[in-house]
Amino acid sequence: MENVTVLGAGSWGTALAIVLAENGHHTLLWTHREEQAVEINEHHTNQKYLPETNLPNNLVATSHLEKAIDHSDVVVVAVPTKAIREVCEKMMTFLNKKVLFVHVSKGIEPNSLMRISEMLQESLSADVIEEIVVLSGPSHAEEVVLHHPTTITAASKNLSAAEKVQDLFMNQYFRVYTTDDVVGVELGGALKNVIALAAGISDGLNYGDNAKAALITRGLAEITRLGVKMGGNPFTFSGLTGMGDLIVTCTSVHSRNWRAGNMLGKGMKLEQVLDQMGMVVEGVRTTKAAYQLSQEYKVPMPITTALYDVLFNDKEPKIAVDELMIRTKKREINDLQ
Repeated sequence: MENVTVLGAGSWGTALAIVLAENGHHTLLWTHREEQAVEINEHHTNQKYLPETNLPNNLVATSHLEKAIDHSDVVVVAVPTKAIREVCEKMMTFLNKKVLFVHVSKGIEPNSLMRISEMLQESLSADVIEEIVVLSGPSHAEEVVLHHPTTITAASKNLSAAEKVQDLFMNQYFRVYTTDDVVGVELGGALKNVIALAAGISDGLNYGDNAKAALITRGLAEITRLGVKMGGNPFTFSGLTGMGDLIVTCTSVHSRNWRAGNMLGKGMKLEQVLDQMGMVVEGVRTTKAAYQLSQEYKVPMPITTALYDVLFNDKEPKIAVDELMIRTKKREINDLQ
């Protein structure tokens, strides 16, 4: 059994901590809020993020980052993308050993256009990184805590590190595959949130199944175009962290990005949506980054561009959809390059 620390006690961080604790690992869950740590330790609940879920008695929480890091040589980073650099900066004030980092967040940093593994490499010194593994795939925390079958992928340039993470998490309801395509896995996980926002808008406009099927399919096409141009394996985008994650995020009411898009489609403004959600909607920041990447790599991404205009240029969602539909006619299948 391993000592494992999970940084971030949101829904996904907590769900993964439950998996690890149920697998018998000595698991410490870090939250920046002391009252949340007290609730987890005394009541074995996390009502804000996973109501009606009983946490294992052997899952312990702390609000002290140094204690959390000292506990383990395996650290699961489950904080939102925008908080990663801040948390890394705090860790570097006392981190003096090599750590296997497993990141489970899905996003791209706007302006720098870095993937999360790149952010970790830049924010942490090389002498404290044993390896970085990405854990991603079609997975809702709300279903994982019910032990519903879930299958995801661990990605690392070092396959032995990916296999170690596979061994940490895998059990009868949580299956983990491995790959060395870090670029493809990270891009698939991040960019599907953009398409999920668009799918939510489509449903908010009551456009039905035909429109959503088209959005998912053409969304996967533009994700793949960009991903291959950036060095990802094209087959990755038809796998769990591409097509699989895209389907689950675009079709489920558990998806924050779908729910946010649905509110936009019903006429709410972005600020109202984010206030009402009360949780991070990664797809909003990622849409800005994806649009910037499409410009930098000169890859056509019409759905991403339309969503960018809705989110940041105040374009009406129906007008954006109409403009997508009347674009110049094209062949469906083109080379990925």
